[in-house]
Amino acid sequence: MAHLFLVKDIAFQAGLSTATVDRVLNGRPGVRRQTEMRVKAAIAELEKQQAGAIGSGRMLAIDIVMETPQRFSDAVRAAFEAEMATFLPGIFRCRFHFAEVMKPAELVQLLDRIRLRGTHGIVLKAPDVAEVAAAVARADAAGIPVVTLVTDLPNSARIAYAGADNRAAGETAAYLIGEFLGAGGGKVLVTLSSGRFRGEEEREIGFRRVIRARYPNIRITEISEGHGTDAATGTLAAAALAADPAINAVYSIGGGNRAVLAAFDMAERPVRVFVAHDLDADNRALLAARRIGFVLHHDLKTDARSAFRAIIGRATALPRAVTPSLSSVEIVTPYNMPAAD
Repeated sequence: MAHLFLVKDIAFQAGLSTATVDRVLNGRPGVRRQTEMRVKAAIAELEKQQAGAIGSGRMLAIDIVMETPQRFSDAVRAAFEAEMATFLPGIFRCRFHFAEVMKPAELVQLLDRIRLRGTHGIVLKAPDVAEVAAAVARADAAGIPVVTLVTDLPNSARIAYAGADNRAAGETAAYLIGEFLGAGGGKVLVTLSSGRFRGEEEREIGFRRVIRARYPNIRITEISEGHGTDAATGTLAAAALAADPAINAVYSIGGGNRAVLAAFDMAERPVRVFVAHDLDADNRALLAARRIGFVLHHDLKTDARSAFRAIIGRATALPRAVTPSLSSVEIVTPYNMPAAD
């Protein structure tokens, strides 16, 4: 397997031992196909990153860990890869760890493995639970900065949060839906991927506060634990619609929007207004087709830039009080949708 990289660098990128990588590179027996594919993917990732890595600045290798649906992890990967080139000659190398669903114990094990292997920083999207906060504390004690991404762990040892003001985003969604439904009111289906994520909780709190204060004719019903996947979210949405004929609007906090719309279609029920988050590939298509009305979007490249700067600040001993600013929330309609990168 031709390559130009040190075995230890390939092992770092692939998350494998150097002995395992050496067996793969030299074609020795006893290697699983999945392991071989991980090594090939690691080499391809290193080659892609090296293509933009001109200059002789210090290289910082960081790990990006996320529990999130693939459509969102794809968008995050693209944003971080695009932003890496802007930090030349101080070059970042990113290793991505994405899963649609992870048990807290699995996530903690991954964070501890990264800490023991070594890294210049961790960018983390994870549930706000005690065991994850403890793993963050262990990383910080080992001198590894942790930056939370799009959903925060405010009571942890993370050095910064990179993302939008989630409570303000929820308040914005309430305003859009409330003004659209008007005095006639209605009932909003609020969808969360999981109640364990602080960012989603903050959006819901903001949404409920404004609805309660300004739109008393609008009621709310909630579904959760679909993890943003179409299958689970669609099942939950179908059950909610069957149980409540008054639902006529959607505020999608956790995704799975195609499945939610399919549930409305199957029930032959109209959606008067649908507000979603993030300009991923699914939401772009749904917005263009007028299946959803508004997308609350914040620039993931800005979040990536904030995370990089926070890690650079720790690596270069800049004051820890210098934290990233929140990225702005933009209301996107079919008429002002920015071009895809």
